[in-house]
Amino acid sequence: MTSALSRIGDMVRGLSGWRAFLAAIAAGAASALGFAPFNLFPLMLLGFAALVPLLDGAAQHARPNRRAALIGWAFGFGQFATGMHWIFYPFLVDPVEHAWQIPFAALFFPGGLALFPSAASAAAMYFWKPGVSRVFVLTISYAVAEWLRGHVLTGLPWDLPAYGWGASLAILQTAALAGAYGLSLLTVLFGCALSEMFARPARPLLPAVMAALFVAVWLGGVIRLQTSPTVFVDNVHVRLVQPNVPQELKFVRALVPKNWATLMDLSERPAPVRPNIIIWPEAAPPVLLQRALDALDQITILTNRRVLITGNQRLVVDAGGRHVFNSLYVFANGGQLLDVYDKFHLVPFGEYLPLEPLLTALGIKKLVGMPGSFSAGDGPHTVHIPGAPDAGPLICYEILFPGAVTGEPRPHWLVNVTDDSWFGPWAGPRQHLLTARVRAIEEGLPVARAANTGISAMIDPVGRVIASLDLNQTGIADAGLPQSLSPTPFSQIGDWGFAAMLALCAALSWLTSRR
Repeated sequence: MTSALSRIGDMVRGLSGWRAFLAAIAAGAASALGFAPFNLFPLMLLGFAALVPLLDGAAQHARPNRRAALIGWAFGFGQFATGMHWIFYPFLVDPVEHAWQIPFAALFFPGGLALFPSAASAAAMYFWKPGVSRVFVLTISYAVAEWLRGHVLTGLPWDLPAYGWGASLAILQTAALAGAYGLSLLTVLFGCALSEMFARPARPLLPAVMAALFVAVWLGGVIRLQTSPTVFVDNVHVRLVQPNVPQELKFVRALVPKNWATLMDLSERPAPVRPNIIIWPEAAPPVLLQRALDALDQITILTNRRVLITGNQRLVVDAGGRHVFNSLYVFANGGQLLDVYDKFHLVPFGEYLPLEPLLTALGIKKLVGMPGSFSAGDGPHTVHIPGAPDAGPLICYEILFPGAVTGEPRPHWLVNVTDDSWFGPWAGPRQHLLTARVRAIEEGLPVARAANTGISAMIDPVGRVIASLDLNQTGIADAGLPQSLSPTPFSQIGDWGFAAMLALCAALSWLTSRR
């Protein structure tokens, strides 16, 4: 068996030129099948295992750093093009304006993100040595590159390696200790360690150690799940409304009364227990509530002794000009506007256009059909909810960012309003839901998630889905509000645990290189 694996390793290491390039794309594409909705985590690990011998081959040629950069770019391109293939769906919401951009998005979006694994592979090559040390070197550089991907140019930490464990809620519990970046590091290390089984001769020690570590991680997660039953806050009943209005029909003038009526009818649907908090999705009202007096009158009736939380645009005109915000409103008893939260993590090319004058001159427009760009809020906030614990509002993909989802004072639950119809009818919304579950685990906070076309869900503080509505369903999901847990280690120390893991890998790399 080991000799057969060594022969496979020899074959991969012997690839060069376009063959190595295509093999790297295939390895990256295979690794992406670990993400939702496939959840084939063994392929995630094998993808990283294949990357190591491909870089071994690059190390044997002239200009190894350049070859490593190309191999890393190809791996990243395969992974992002496969895992985030849904990226062309937003361009089909208004195909007349944006469909021509799809070929460019299909190439430049995964190609741009692939620069991070490309840089990681090139950096690793500077310290590349035969033996186990190179596994730690690649793990460090790749994990750092993933952290940078989540922060550079506002960041896009979508499909981190940690999310390859969506099939195992027990393993995802590790995020409560080390966060998504720490679990990503361990995942990359496990995958890269498997490459030692393909060495000549095979070196099974590190793969065995990593397998044992993940068995222990899984057992620890099982114990945490068993000892953390869902406990609900007394007398708090939440209704998540999913109107399921296609994005291209939401603001059609002739359909506005129908779309508004759908929201109201779902909100007032009878139930055994009357909900005292109703949550509508991002931009759910098809009108600007500031100027829709009839809609506000109906909200006044709807909020009789209960709260409505909804996304909506907000217009501010002041001495600085005209500003539009993607906002969240909290209406209390009798329609009283209790609080407003403005989204601070805006989506590039969706809600704002980088280098707007230049790109506009080239005919490129942002995907949201509104003149100019949205303005950004001033960071995560905590809002007061009458009759319930204080909440942390998050709009759409703001839930993606580890360690950046809570304001001060610390909330007791998170409210995520989103419109995942932008992400297509399949993979994108399921990946987005998984990130919300991991944020719940990291922070020890329940998440109430209202999505226009799905997936709406009440998530408890260890990531269990208590109630949900699947994709493309019109309806409501009623649930109690789970109690929050004590602050998790990650919520207290943030990325310092991840930094400590990087330091440990660096020490192990140095020790094994000396041997």
